[in-house]
Amino acid sequence: MTGLAEQVNAFLSHLKNERRLSVHTLAAYQRDLKALLNYASEGGIDQAQDLKASDIRGLISQGHRKGLSGRSQQRKLSALRTFFAYLARESGVDLNPALLVSAPKTPRRLPKTLDADQVSNLLTMETISWHDVRDKAILELFYSSGLRLSELTACNKSSVSWDENTLLVHGKGNKERILPVGRYAQTALKDWLNVRDNVPTKGAEIDPDALFISERGTRISNTNVQARIKSWTRKQGNGLHVHPHMLRHSFASHILESSGDLRAIQELLGHADISTTQIYTHLDFQHLAQVYDQAHPRAARRAKPKSAVILPGDKT
Repeated sequence: MTGLAEQVNAFLSHLKNERRLSVHTLAAYQRDLKALLNYASEGGIDQAQDLKASDIRGLISQGHRKGLSGRSQQRKLSALRTFFAYLARESGVDLNPALLVSAPKTPRRLPKTLDADQVSNLLTMETISWHDVRDKAILELFYSSGLRLSELTACNKSSVSWDENTLLVHGKGNKERILPVGRYAQTALKDWLNVRDNVPTKGAEIDPDALFISERGTRISNTNVQARIKSWTRKQGNGLHVHPHMLRHSFASHILESSGDLRAIQELLGHADISTTQIYTHLDFQHLAQVYDQAHPRAARRAKPKSAVILPGDKT
């Protein structure tokens, strides 16, 4: 009979070769299933059908003691449910003990965004070196089209349609979507492409396809982009701590403020479930509440009255 470790390996192979999940998603599945294997090994369990809801509950409790966040625990439970569903299809293991365990609740934090003035200030820095030209194009594209970090680094020169001013993006699950590219981003991209092929790479060949390249001439990495944005922000001296997803959040929030079209935001961001997109309605409400507080004559909060001072001869 196939052991649990072999079943996990077969499942991971299925995710990689058949479902073609991203490297990051695969790494998350591997971490979560490795935790399951370690827990099962400690309990002397070698068969998936021997795992019970109490074992899954114990695994989640173990994660809690190690300080894992509620979000990480929810992801782990989701991975386990998907794993057992796979076994039901492939091996006839029809018991899914992870379905009997409730995910720990975690407060949903609102994403941090930049306002329009902050974005404008971030993107008006003077470009001197080829690094600056490239970084400006990266920042403009993040904000123009709401890309994920992995989507941006995976873009090729052929991904850009100059006739339509659009960008072909491969999102999660290798799903394709076509995004508009704004005029500022178009200009920044053209400036970058004008210098791209002349980037000094110390004799190394330049990747012919990658839209954005590093000093080595290879496709720019996620880590490199994060470091460059941090460096660019530090040069601005505005005290902001900007990361790629903050620009994606700002993109979604600003469009929702202007249009109110949540379905359009869902399509632009590439969310499979609109409930994921609904987080931006909370941001939009915060903005509306601020406008209300500032504009409505009855909305102003009264200052708390100071304690009365009783002077000699006054009646209390």
